[in-house]
Order: sequence, then C-alpha cells, then structure tokens
Amino acid sequence: MTGIISRWLALQLHWPLRARSIPSTTPLTKTGFFVPRHRNGASAMRELVADLLGNGLSRRGFIKSMTAIGFTAQAASAVLANVEAAQPDDPGAYRTVTAIGGELWVDQLQASGVEYVFTNPGSAETGFFDAMTDRPGLQLIMGLHEGVVIAMADVYHRVTGKPAFVNVHAMPGTAQMGGQLYNAQKARSAIVVTAGFSDNTIFSDTPGLGPAPGYGQADVTRPVTKLAWDVRQPESIPLALRRAFKVASAPPGGPVYVAITTGAQRSGPVTAQLVDQTRFDIPMRPRPDADRIEQVARRLIEGRQPLLVVDPDLHKSGAVESAVELVDLLGLAVLDPRAAASTNSGFPNQHPLYWDGKVFGGANLSRTANPYEAYDVLLGIGTENIASGRSPEQVTRAAHAWKAVVGVDVETMGRTAPFELGVVADPKAAVEDLLDTVKSLATEQRLAAIRRDRVDRIAPAVAAARTQVEHEVQEAFGKQPMHPDELGMAIGRSIERDAYIVNENMSHDFSLRHGVIQRYGGDGRMRIGSGGGSLGWGVGAAIGAKIGDPNRQVVLNIGDGSVMYSASGFWTMARYEIPVLTIVWNNHNYQTVRHGFAAFGGKMADTGHYAGMHLGNPDIDFVGLAKSQGVEGVKVTTASELADALTRGTAATRAGSPYLIDVAISQIGGGAGSDWYQTFSVAKTRTRLV
Repeated sequence: MTGIISRWLALQLHWPLRARSIPSTTPLTKTGFFVPRHRNGASAMRELVADLLGNGLSRRGFIKSMTAIGFTAQAASAVLANVEAAQPDDPGAYRTVTAIGGELWVDQLQASGVEYVFTNPGSAETGFFDAMTDRPGLQLIMGLHEGVVIAMADVYHRVTGKPAFVNVHAMPGTAQMGGQLYNAQKARSAIVVTAGFSDNTIFSDTPGLGPAPGYGQADVTRPVTKLAWDVRQPESIPLALRRAFKVASAPPGGPVYVAITTGAQRSGPVTAQLVDQTRFDIPMRPRPDADRIEQVARRLIEGRQPLLVVDPDLHKSGAVESAVELVDLLGLAVLDPRAAASTNSGFPNQHPLYWDGKVFGGANLSRTANPYEAYDVLLGIGTENIASGRSPEQVTRAAHAWKAVVGVDVETMGRTAPFELGVVADPKAAVEDLLDTVKSLATEQRLAAIRRDRVDRIAPAVAAARTQVEHEVQEAFGKQPMHPDELGMAIGRSIERDAYIVNENMSHDFSLRHGVIQRYGGDGRMRIGSGGGSLGWGVGAAIGAKIGDPNRQVVLNIGDGSVMYSASGFWTMARYEIPVLTIVWNNHNYQTVRHGFAAFGGKMADTGHYAGMHLGNPDIDFVGLAKSQGVEGVKVTTASELADALTRGTAATRAGSPYLIDVAISQIGGGAGSDWYQTFSVAKTRTRLV
C-alpha cells in the first residue's frame, strides 16, 4: 500500500512542489482542520500537501483532512510519511510551524533528537500525550513511579552519552521523583524533565495538583537541577525545550526541569520556530593551558611517588585509554576512591598500580608503603573533589604534597580541598597533552628509569594486598547461609566479560573483598552505581542501561532493602521485554544502616537491638513479587542451587526475557546476626473488632 501511494504521490504532486500558506479564506471545520475546496481526490490531496509544507496545516490536521476526503487513517499516515521523507534533509534549518502547544512540545523534542520518552503519565500533560499519538519516531517507556523513570533516564544517558527526556505528572509527580533526581544530579546526568501544571495565577489560587499560592512548580526542583522554570505561553515551548537540552548537556551535565501549563499545551494554533538541537551544540572539549600542563608534567616527572586520582568523568570524557598510557609511562599509583560505591571511572582495576581505597585496609601496610598515604604529588583527573573522608584532618592529609586538579567543573574544583594548580580542560584533552609534554621533557631512558623505580616500590604492595584479599575470599566459601563473597565470585564467573553491572547493594557487591580480585574497567565490564546513594534507583537504572545498549548484558545486583523502593520497575521490564538479570542479595536487613548504628557504639550496639533494621517477619517473597508483574524467577539458598539459577537466568535473558534470582546470604560486619525488631500489633489495641 505504501509503495503504491508513494509512486502515485510522486506523479500527482510533480516534485518539487512550491509550498504556500493558508489564505485567510481557506475554509475550516468547527474542529479546526482544513476542508479542501476541490472535490476531486487528487487535487484535494495536492492542496492539503501544499498547505502542510507551507506550515499552514499541522500533521494532525493533515491526517484529519485526508480522512475527511475519503482516505483511511492508515493511508493518510502513509501519505504523510512519504511527504516528510521526500523533503530535503536539512536538520539544522529553522522551521516555522503553526500548531497548538502540545504539538510544538513534541515537534521540538523530535528536533532535539529524542528517541525515548520515559514517563509516568498524567492528565496534566494531556496536550503532550495527545500530540504523541501519531509520532512513530518517539517510543514511550512507561514506569509506574516517577522515581523509577528518572533512574531509567539517568543510566540511559550514562550508557549512551545522549541527553535523556522524562515527563512526570504535575506537582505531586515532580515531588515524588526527588530522590532519583538527586542521584542524577550527583552523577551529572544530562536529563530534561518536563511536567504539566495548573497555573496558580489563573482561575483559582488552589488548583488541583498544582503548587501552593506564592510558589512556582519549578521551585520544588531547584536544589537538584541546574536550572528550572515554568512556561505559560505555547509560543515559548520550543524555545524552553531547546534551552533545557542545551543546559542539561553542557559540561558538567545535570538535570533541567521545565513545567508547562495545561493552558499552554492546549492553546493555539500559534506560530513558533523549531530548530534542530545541533545548532546549539557547542563542542565542549577545551584544551588545557600549555604552561599549566608543563607544570604538571614536571611535577609528575620529578616527584618521588606521584598519585593519580581518577573519577567517573575519566570514562565520560573517553580518557581511560590515554590515562592508562600515562600511568604506564610514568609508573603512577592510581587511586579510584569512588570505586567502592560502584561509581566507576573505567580505569582497569587489575592494572598492577591501581587500587580502589579498600585493598590496603586489609593488607595492614605502613603509611610509607601505602601509595595513598605517602604520595608527594597528587593529580586529580576529572575529580569532583580531591578531599577524602569527613574530618578536617582527613581533608588535609599529606598537606605537604603538591596537588593539581583537571576538569571542567570550576564550581567544585577546590571547593573544600586546597590545591596548588587548577587546569580547566576536558580530561581527555588534558591527558593527551600531558603525554606529549612528558615525552618532550624527558628522554626515553630517563622515563624508563623513573617508571622502574616507582613500579618496583608500588606494584609489589598492590600484589601482596590482592593476594591477601584472595585468600580471605576463599576462606569465606562453603558457609551457610552463603557468604556474599562467594555469591560475588559466582556472579563474576558466570556473566559476560563486557557486561554492565548495575549496583544498588551498598554493603555488598564490588565494595566487598571479592570486587578487588575480579576484572572490570577498560574495555571490559562496566560498573554503574547511583550518583548519590538515594535508594530506589537500581531497577530503573538497569532498565535504562539495557535500553541504551541492548547488545550488552545487564546484571542488576541489588540488596533486599533496595528492591522495595523500586519494585514496580519489574512491570516495565516485562511489558517492554527488557532482558535484565536481577540478583537480589537477601540478608533480611538494612545492613549499611546497621553498620552505621553498630559503629556508633551506643545502646543499640550493646544490646543488639538495631531499630528498624530487620526485614523478616514476614519475609518478602521477591520471586512472587516479580512474577506478579510478569518476571519469572527462582529463590536459592545454596551454592549448587545458585549455579543452576545463574544458568537458567542467563538463558532466559538471552531469549529476551527478564529474570530474577533471590539469593539468601549471611549478614556481615557490625551487628551481624541481629534479627531483633520492636513488636507491635494494631489488632491487639482494638476495643472494637472492626
């Protein structure tokens, strides 16, 4: 059918057709769509196409008018597709369109390159969703809670590098996404969030689902966004969205929020300009100042034990390969302080000079043997903050050392930790220039001697620490319930070498000992953790990773406490056939919080009565919870059961279905083994049996 229409259309319209605007005498129906003056079908269609190309008729108006002259909706849509395909490809050109606000909203999203709309819909966005109905280029991904869809967008952006788009519902939905917007802000994820709202300056000062008098809806998001504002005029919608994508994407990235009134969505037709987002994308790869790079290079060459501190921005800028070359050239010790939180820099963790801040704690090394304690030069590449710990003493550790930081976020550079030199530059550009400068300042023979001296001191310490950790991990095997180290090693043996490991498992996963001796980073497995630690992120994050990169395995490692914040996301996995392997690390406890309670050393630690920590009585049936939403799964309690479950789960995801494995594990650390909780029965307080 489409081919016939296409050939007929080409003959009838005699391309190229000169576009024109609708004259004031053009008849309109009461519903606002064009009624052709010609009764002949071919002539009428030519007239409609001309008005469409001249922006006198919207896409929806075109389809309505085509059906009015006898075409089916399917045929009208086919004609529309062929008309659009036949136009010259000039994505950067300005286009003036006439449409209602909701149509302009969707038009600009498509001009901005949006492919996925992550959303929990609501009636305050009726104009937007109505405009989406005939836009096949936009795929709606529906979640059942606003926080879940923000987490999807967060990791979709991190995997693809593209800005993500989310729509939430009105004022309450805006408030409900807060925890995950916080995570996205901390991860510097480029997300544009929109919502409809009832304007509290019109009709009533207490509109349904609207902000309280005296407040704008955007005010709710200001602490966790780069920019937020309200839009009340339909003509302003395209401009507001262009600005939102621009601000969200400009390094350092971050969420932007735009609230659009219901009136603006429905008003019109009005005339506005659409502009392709490429007209606003400025390459943000600033090269560093050459004199400053030379200062850094000389310090790295002349220092006794320089330390390179890496951060997720290393991976985001594509600087990992160059950073490895720099480390190998100079024998630099490498510290990845956020790796224990699964916020991955991408630096290969099995490099002989790399450690993540946890290794040496188990190795009991002296301060002089520990590269983190004994450095005399520190270079932070893409680091948000070179300070560590929570006390002033920890911030000023190695105060004698010469410190330099490189990055584009001048707001956070040196905000709490002082340094001697700041270099504003793209991390990749800076590392590349450092490599060239180092090579120009020293001969190959001198560099080889420097490298050999440093590697001979640092690498044995790292190797010894890893050997000790490996021994400790092996000692944890064969216990019942299963030790989390054994679970982690079993997962590591079974998953793909390039898998995404999405982690919302604060006290387990790769922050444990087994993470030290497994391989990730570089061109291999990639660990992804929440930027801020607000629970409710994991399930949505895994969905976003798989949508963003469907050809890589996605494994979600999630604690039993974390699951319950975002369990509705299993429904989204099932609906859209998102094959994620979810592994629940189930110790019936909020273990990370219990660790903090135990470390305080107060009455809870003395009695073993940790308030609100036990997640049993009743136990949560995670397999049943997932199955009720269309995701199959299995519960396991032994290592042999786990091996079979991992095989089944991998097979299920390869076949295109999500799968969940609920694994019973032991508690570890301070307060382990406590199953105390404060009993209470409302039923027993009744004086009336109702």
